[in-house]
Amino acid sequence: MSRPQDIDPRTVAPPLAAVASGHDYVLEPDAGVDRTLARSWLGLGLFALVGSGVFSILLVLSRSPYINQWLPVPSFFRVALVAHVDLSVLVWFVSVAGLLWTVAGGRRASALGWSALALCGAGTAIMALAPFVGRGEPIMANYVPVLDGAMFLAGLSVFAIGSAALVLWSLWAGPRPGLVADGVAALRFGLSAAAVAAAVALLAFAWSLVLVPMDLDSKAYYEILFWGGGHALQFVWTLLMLVAWLWLASATGARVPMSPRLVLAMFGLALVGVFATPYAYLAHDIASVEHRHLHTWAMRLGGGLAVLPIGLATVLALVRRPTPLAAAAQPLQAALVASIVLFAVGGVIGIFISGSNVKIPAHYHGSIVGVTLALMGLVYLLLPKLGYGTPSGRMARWQPTLYGAGQLMHIIGLVWSGGYGVQRKVAGAEQVLRTPPEIAGMALMGLGGAVAIVGGLLFVVVVAKAVRQPSGNGVHGS
Repeated sequence: MSRPQDIDPRTVAPPLAAVASGHDYVLEPDAGVDRTLARSWLGLGLFALVGSGVFSILLVLSRSPYINQWLPVPSFFRVALVAHVDLSVLVWFVSVAGLLWTVAGGRRASALGWSALALCGAGTAIMALAPFVGRGEPIMANYVPVLDGAMFLAGLSVFAIGSAALVLWSLWAGPRPGLVADGVAALRFGLSAAAVAAAVALLAFAWSLVLVPMDLDSKAYYEILFWGGGHALQFVWTLLMLVAWLWLASATGARVPMSPRLVLAMFGLALVGVFATPYAYLAHDIASVEHRHLHTWAMRLGGGLAVLPIGLATVLALVRRPTPLAAAAQPLQAALVASIVLFAVGGVIGIFISGSNVKIPAHYHGSIVGVTLALMGLVYLLLPKLGYGTPSGRMARWQPTLYGAGQLMHIIGLVWSGGYGVQRKVAGAEQVLRTPPEIAGMALMGLGGAVAIVGGLLFVVVVAKAVRQPSGNGVHGS
């Protein structure tokens, strides 16, 4: 693969001798990478983002004061919420994971890789159509909300089988850390650890499917069914985000003041945490409070202990990074900074959650959007490595900031309203907005959501422009 189009840290900063001591974390695709498969995973991810964007517009409108009077809420809101969450989190994250495992792996067992993509694509299409064709009762289960109807559940099942095939392929043909403890090995280990965590999550989903009593009401059934595996999935997303932080920092010319050995240890710590998942199934009844709490604390400790040191090292690297920053690296830095800010805000909000109100979606919006922004930055970084153009220009530079700012406004509005007791997972008259501060908080939420939608659509536009450009040419947004 030719190199001129790739972002070289030496072109975005002074010579490394002039930079404070640190380490580079840059992973170049192997020569045998199936770029067509990688591009196809990217295509599925973009389809999911476009679909989730459509549903997010409906969500914001259904929660915005006065405007929501024209919409058939709350059933409309809940159906849109199910589709939005599953497309923007589950499908988008799995698709980018497929992209990264493909880029960092090789061509072994390519038939299995393509089969995984075909199944995930088919499942996604069925789930996206189900709100309009199959319907079904919307169940607001944590992690994987569902429409309790035959069509949606069939699509989710096909997607799950495709995801299992993807994880199996990634464990067989995916990244290998190697014997030298350098930045490349650290990133490869992080991606491999994410694949192992994904395997644990799939095991948990299957385990729950066997154990959860079928005679429970739908809400309780799906909540218990997805609780264990959903928590394990958070380790997958966190590991992918940490890989993205290190990789993006190095791609901008920053040198991370954390040794690869210590990074390997942090990734290992997060991976150890996910193995609390099978222990929870063995130690406690699946419907018990102890079972639920063990998953929660494992996620907080295992993931949190890895995020904090790597996050601080990444921030320090950015602060110490020399200037100026080349145009091609500016979108990468914007995505990285926005990701760290949103993830940190989500984490802080989580500390102060009490009761069931809109502070809870504020917390997970911050965390999930932090992961999303990191993966957006990695997509920008990988586009030229896939033979496309390099995103640059004002649109590419401002897209992560606009998306992050909109999401931050959205979160602040939710926290504000949560302080007045506005409940989660409701819309329209069910929100019971009585006072001007309550209305103002949800209005800020709606405005931020609208700004974030624009930022998300701009990401698709920037990537689409890059796809239409020959390799090595920058994509300049107006």
